[in-house]
Amino acid sequence: MNIATQNPGEFSTEEPVKIPDGVFAETVLEVEHYTDTLFKFRLTRPQGFRFRSGEFVMIGLMIEGKPLYRAYSIASPSWDEELEFYSIKVDGGPLTSHLQKIKPGDKVLVRKKPTGTLVNDALIGGKRLYMFSTGTGIAPFASLIRDLDTYEKFDELILTHSCREVAELQYGVDLVAEIKQDEMLNELFDTSKLRHFTSVTREDYPVQGRITDLMESGRLFEELGVPAINPETDRGMICGSAAMLKDTKAILENFGLVEGANNNPAQFVIERAFAE
Repeated sequence: MNIATQNPGEFSTEEPVKIPDGVFAETVLEVEHYTDTLFKFRLTRPQGFRFRSGEFVMIGLMIEGKPLYRAYSIASPSWDEELEFYSIKVDGGPLTSHLQKIKPGDKVLVRKKPTGTLVNDALIGGKRLYMFSTGTGIAPFASLIRDLDTYEKFDELILTHSCREVAELQYGVDLVAEIKQDEMLNELFDTSKLRHFTSVTREDYPVQGRITDLMESGRLFEELGVPAINPETDRGMICGSAAMLKDTKAILENFGLVEGANNNPAQFVIERAFAE
């Protein structure tokens, strides 16, 4: 089966396309559209493809005969037999304008070398792990909250997800519900450790406001019933827009946390692949 070069979502048998070296061509298994701007999709997992939960990989399509890639966090955990991704739709976007049209049976390119900083290895142990996300920044945490290592390393997992509109929270809401109801996962780890905090900025909702404002005002901690962030016990991971990364990083540093990396684990990390 060949990859379409002009119309992703369709295949051409007239002009076979050579897959670039160092790249897998994986089959789309499932596509779910949440809103006009958000969707998830699942692909077959290449044989021998290894990654750590929380890492990202370059994925893409053949556009006008050339491969076009973007960095995407892998939303499935490292043990999953399939690869899951959560994406925005951008009309006119070089890749997403085509990617949003994929359907089961189509092919998506996956490069062979995943990487990233939002991994358990980049943090020193602690009592509580905060995973701060906005929009599709929830994707790496969708991987981590389904990983045994995360539950073994921390006593409490707090996933925060802030979006503009209520409908944009649905992916995370569904995911957390599925985890807590999954018999297999509940046998592997204590899913009661996982807490999900959501807020919205442009519609009526029980909690309104940007996560940075909610942290600075103290409302985040009041709503959760936990103390303010303490570098002795709390750890953080951040994934979102460039502005959100910058602001949340500054707040964590004001709380006394130190940024870590794969080769120098510390108290919080950010996903620099998506930072400007």
